Amino acid sequence: MSTDTLTKWTIDTAHSEITFKVKHLVISTVTGKFKEFDATVETDNDDFEDAKITFETSIDSIETGNEDRDNHLKSDDFFNASEYPKMKFESTSFKKTGDGEYKLIGDLTIRDHIKQVELDAEYGGTVVDPYGNTKAGFEVTGKINRKEFGLTWSAVTEAGSVVVSDEVKLNLNVQFTKN
Repeated sequence: MSTDTLTKWTIDTAHSEITFKVKHLVISTVTGKFKEFDATVETDNDDFEDAKITFETSIDSIETGNEDRDNHLKSDDFFNASEYPKMKFESTSFKKTGDGEYKLIGDLTIRDHIKQVELDAEYGGTVVDPYGNTKAGFEVTGKINRKEFGLTWSAVTEAGSVVVSDEVKLNLNVQFTKN
């Protein structure tokens, strides 16, 4: 990637959301989000292929609609926010797979566990907003296994049902502003 033609984009946090879904008791799904995050994209072309993408979120900003659950997620049973305050992602590959479709591969770090993850990205387009800012939108989806990142807390009900699923579904709706 040539630095002289590099275009930098920063996330528009007011028009982006970082959410996740986890099965609870196998019968229902809990949705959570991170309220504080930052991300950048660097690209040397208009179709974003081979873009360099970085993302970081504050674990303390987790919100699931239940304060007790949020505090449990921040505890050492899960994220251990006091010792590992950030979750980070750095892309290693961003390849076009179809019309507006991409495969995003990169290293996700949670609790100092670094694992390669593969996510799907759908390009929503690029437009100029009423203020003259160029914006680009993406929806990024995928699944991870929380236990691979040291989030190993587990409990089983009397009937033998797992309380929290190992699989976590990720859904990021993000809008970037061209610098």
